[in-house]
Amino acid sequence: MARAKFGCDIHGILLLDKRLGVSSNRALQEVKRLFNAKKAGHTGSLDPQASGLLPVCLGEATKTSAYLLNESKRYQVEIQLGVVTDTGDAEGVVIQEKLVPEFTQGQLNNCLNDFVGSYEQVPPMYSALKYNGKKLYELAREGKTVVRKPRLITIYELQFIDYQQNRLTVDVRCSKGTYIRSLAEDIGDVLGCGGSVTKLRRLAVGNFAIEQCYTIEQLQEMSGEQQREILIAVDEPLISMPIINLTEQQAQVIRQGQSLQIDESTEGMVRIYSKQVFLGLGEMIMGGKLAPKKLYHLHS
Repeated sequence: MARAKFGCDIHGILLLDKRLGVSSNRALQEVKRLFNAKKAGHTGSLDPQASGLLPVCLGEATKTSAYLLNESKRYQVEIQLGVVTDTGDAEGVVIQEKLVPEFTQGQLNNCLNDFVGSYEQVPPMYSALKYNGKKLYELAREGKTVVRKPRLITIYELQFIDYQQNRLTVDVRCSKGTYIRSLAEDIGDVLGCGGSVTKLRRLAVGNFAIEQCYTIEQLQEMSGEQQREILIAVDEPLISMPIINLTEQQAQVIRQGQSLQIDESTEGMVRIYSKQVFLGLGEMIMGGKLAPKKLYHLHS
C-alpha cells in the first residue's frame, strides 16, 4: 500500500533568496514545511556557499520546473585571482598559487569580452554530472579524475564590476548548463594566473529577479494567507508560449487526455485555457489538431 502524502495542495512558485551555508535541498525542505505543502521541488541547485534566487515549485508548479531549468541565469561572482583549488571555489583545497600581474581595467574588460558568446566548457570534477552511473563529485572525493565531455554553453553578458586586492567581481548572464566555477577558472587561465570563486550570488532566472525574492526569515513572519498571496502562478514562466482558449466542451476532451480538432493555425507548444483557468500544455500539429502534453490539476 502506498504511503499517504501529508500536507496541503498548494500550487505556485516561490522565489526564495537562499542564504549561505545551506544546500538547495535543505532550503527546499524548509519552505515545504513552512507552507505545509504536499509536494515541492526546486529548479537549478545552488551550492551551499552560493546565495540568491532559488525558485521553489509547490504542487502542480513542479510540472513547470523543467521550463525554468532551461531559462538563462544571471550571477554576481567574485573571483580570487592567483589561487587555484580542487573544487574551483573557496571551499576546496588550494592546489596552486601564482603571482598575479598588474592588470588595468581595460585588460580585464578585454579578457571578459572574449568570453561573450558560445563556447565549449568542460564541467568541473566537483559536479553532480554522472560518469558510468556515479556522480563526478563522488569520484573526485576518492581522488579520481576522469575526462569530461565539453558542453556548448553561451555567455550572453559578462561585465566588469570591481577589482581590488586580486579579487575580480563580475556580473554574468549565461545559458543553462553553465558552471560558474569553470568560467572563473577559464578567466584565470586566460589571465595567466589562475582563479577560483570566492563569492557567488544568483540574481535572476529568466524573467524572475532577486528583487522579487523572500528570505526564509521573511516567510516565517508571514501568516499562511500572506504566504499564499506571494506565490507566482504556475503558468507565469510559460508566457512566451501562445495561448489556446477552449470552450468547456472542448476542455472536457482535453482533460480526458484526448486530442481534438480546432480552428487554429498556430503550430508547436501552446498554453491551454478554458474560462481563464489554466489547463496545461498542448501541442498544435499541422492541420489544426491540438494534442494534450502536460495537464495541470489546480483544484485545492
